[in-house]
Amino acid sequence: MEADRCAPGSPPPPIASSCLPPGGGQAAAPTEPPTWPPDPDRPVPAELLEFDDDEDLEVFSKDASLTEVNSFSPLMPTSPSSMINQYKFDDEPELKDLFITVDDPESHITALETFITYRVVTKTMRGEFDSSEYEVRRRYQDFLWLKGRLEEAHPTLIVPPLPEKFIMKGVVERFNEEFIERRKKALHKFLNRIADHPTLTFNEDLKIFLTAQAWELSSHKKQGPGLLSRMGQTVKAVASSMRGAPVKNRPEAFTEMMDHVEVFSQKINLLDKISHRVYREERDYFCELKEFGPIHTLWSTSEVDLADTLKGVAGCIDKCCKATEKQMAGLSESLFPTLHEYVLYSEILMGVLKRRDHIQAELDSKVDALYNKRAENDLLSEEIGKLEDKVECANNALKADWDRWKESMRLDMKLTFSDVAENNIHYYEQCLATWESFLTSQTDIRLEEPEDQH
Repeated sequence: MEADRCAPGSPPPPIASSCLPPGGGQAAAPTEPPTWPPDPDRPVPAELLEFDDDEDLEVFSKDASLTEVNSFSPLMPTSPSSMINQYKFDDEPELKDLFITVDDPESHITALETFITYRVVTKTMRGEFDSSEYEVRRRYQDFLWLKGRLEEAHPTLIVPPLPEKFIMKGVVERFNEEFIERRKKALHKFLNRIADHPTLTFNEDLKIFLTAQAWELSSHKKQGPGLLSRMGQTVKAVASSMRGAPVKNRPEAFTEMMDHVEVFSQKINLLDKISHRVYREERDYFCELKEFGPIHTLWSTSEVDLADTLKGVAGCIDKCCKATEKQMAGLSESLFPTLHEYVLYSEILMGVLKRRDHIQAELDSKVDALYNKRAENDLLSEEIGKLEDKVECANNALKADWDRWKESMRLDMKLTFSDVAENNIHYYEQCLATWESFLTSQTDIRLEEPEDQH
């Protein structure tokens, strides 16, 4: 690697514009109309990263079926007032009627704890809301409560992920400005994905979350299941997830989903790892590059004949440093959040599939009991009928949401890696133009010297 190090000011190897392999079979059309703004005109570049560690990329050659996958890409408005502008998509029959923004983080210090709240502004034209605009403040625990309630009400729908409660480096950085800003954007995306979902958007707990004042929300939380009930549900869920025996009558479609999610989890985690490694290498390059500018400036003071040339080199290096810094910011602000969100999505998908299996297992157990206890046939038959309906509803909900998720994930990845590619191109063009301009000026100086001698 050291032998291949770039000359001062020359850019490092770029991160590829696309890291996902070509897709496999065509995904089925979603049963619900999509609510995200598609961008079909932007091309998806084809190549992955070039790295020395072949084993890091080996997993990508094992399955090429993950490019057609989803999430709803809400645009972050610059202010609450900008949300009122309605827009309609080609394939969407109705106007968007729920606009949410998360902003204005605020620190709160009490005798017992320190926490951050975020302003949540909602603008809507829905008749079930008493007003067209709401403004409330919510802390992270409130978002966590909403996510839990959505999963309870819709166990086989794909509820968007929340950012983790703590970051890997420790609790101390919870109130770091960069961390708060990153969390604010993630919470904004979380609410907008829910608002764009055809089912979750009409959930009553979401409405309460968006409209209730703090004391009203606290009161509503207390009306939910008690602590012992929640603990019982948690223990039951954990016990069912730990069972090693597979579901007897799981449809083939859901077995394929499970396999798909396992491979997707490997790939997205690897992409996340690679992107951070690229960022670290680019940061090391940037730190080294910053040292060359002052060196050339200092050098120019001792070389009178080369002073202008050396100062010109220092100026070019400074411009390349600024371009590199901007390039790094683009990676951390655009690529990292998208990849990490889908790392979290892979965990959520596995949880949804396990909850579907749990419903299926209940049905299987009742069917087995029907054969073992002939005397209770009537009662068991009634229970089996209800469970069959429940399994059918769960299967249909998951299939529809799965197709939406895959399509939205594909669009998110396409937009993200297209942006990375465009930023790379702009970065290299900027650095190249800087050095070409400098070389041209030096060539002109050399051509003028013979004329001065005559």
